[in-house]
Amino acid sequence: MYVQQLYTNCLSEAAYYIESDGQAAIIDPLRDVEPYLALAKSRGATITYIFETHFHADFVSGHIDLGEATGAPIIYGPGTKTEYPVVVANDGDVFKLGKVSLTALHTPGHTLESTCWLLKDETGTDHALFSGDTLFIGDVGRPDLSSGNLSSQELAAMLYDSLHTKIMPLADDVVLYPAHGAGSSCGKNMGPETQSTIGEQKLNNYALQAQTKEAFVAAVTEGISEAPKYFAVNARINQEGYAPLAGIMKTALQPLDIDTFKQLKAQEDVVLLDSRHAQEFADGYVPDSIGIGLEGRFAEWAGNLLPFDKKLLLVATPGTEEETVRRLARVGFDKFCGYLDGGFATWQQHNQTVDLIITIEPDELAMDMPFDDRLLVVDVRTETEFGNSHVVDATNIPLAELTDPGRMAMLPEDANLYLHCAGGYRSIIAASLFKQQGIHNVRNVAGGYNAIKLEKGIATTAEQAVLN
Repeated sequence: MYVQQLYTNCLSEAAYYIESDGQAAIIDPLRDVEPYLALAKSRGATITYIFETHFHADFVSGHIDLGEATGAPIIYGPGTKTEYPVVVANDGDVFKLGKVSLTALHTPGHTLESTCWLLKDETGTDHALFSGDTLFIGDVGRPDLSSGNLSSQELAAMLYDSLHTKIMPLADDVVLYPAHGAGSSCGKNMGPETQSTIGEQKLNNYALQAQTKEAFVAAVTEGISEAPKYFAVNARINQEGYAPLAGIMKTALQPLDIDTFKQLKAQEDVVLLDSRHAQEFADGYVPDSIGIGLEGRFAEWAGNLLPFDKKLLLVATPGTEEETVRRLARVGFDKFCGYLDGGFATWQQHNQTVDLIITIEPDELAMDMPFDDRLLVVDVRTETEFGNSHVVDATNIPLAELTDPGRMAMLPEDANLYLHCAGGYRSIIAASLFKQQGIHNVRNVAGGYNAIKLEKGIATTAEQAVLN
């Protein structure tokens, strides 16, 4: 028996490869399926099953493309309804894989069809649980995502029953392999590890401590941040199906000359996205671009901030175009025009108008604050980050809310905006959104709040004052 976790850091997502006696299974694959095919080929194995733990909301699964590439059936848990062929397992169904087996444990709560897969070794002993979004390390899956007409409290109550009847009775030494780790928006309290044991979670996971169902429901539903905007889109795509990734890549990876690029840029149904490093973007970019750097949680922010019904026109660091498209496709983007051949350098070489984002150091902010009565510090971190500590008199508009025109409109028209996040990545994105909307009196504070709080000339507080 061989088990390998394939972890994708930028999405905090874990897929799994399980192999026995030349047969392999993949659990929760990403949309780009080449790594799974290559791994099976390198080990001389045949992929015979594709297991899904539920309809993922934070990424588009690769189950359909992988099924077409291998002929392996796609297997979901009880109650699953799709618009493409799948095997719907019953609770307790067993699937033989060489000399081992995987058993379906229906665990509704995160979603109605959520199912964990219990791996038994060659002796029939419970070895590992692939828990999807039902049980994480230090947390459980959020119960507020789309599952019919049920409330978060009703789903949380189901989750309590699933944990207590299906997972907690397992032996302490059973290895726990969740679908996500720290940084994912699918839970609120995930630990940094990517695997654990059932025993460790019984001891350390707040959701598995002795408590009444009512107390569990309250604990799990309290303090859940709003689900990212693209979650509903991805869940629908995973249920309804999608176009093959190969065709999307072919369209997206068309190099465009400057004239064609400019013609496409002028179209109303086109959004211009620049995926270069944040500070490189700030130093100069094609006007009206939205800058989201590949070095951060690129796909998640793209999913949160960009429309899915418009075509994406790309500017990328030469050589990163394929990575840019692949990561966008992982969260459901499938409409592309192509990319500027040669990147931003081509735009400059043709003497086109260039925009930029003024970046200042925290000491400059400290010097400006006493003398500029129109100065307004805009903190684009989350409400939780802002509540923990922030610049006195700052306004908090989380980055994810900046696509709402009403949020920008609430700011004074004549304000001089000084934007910051925690370290500088999100505030560059925010600045590009402001400028795209015609608000150009913006400055980005280098180093974000991590640098600001070290500047003695800037007062900070933990009193929250969110702009409503």
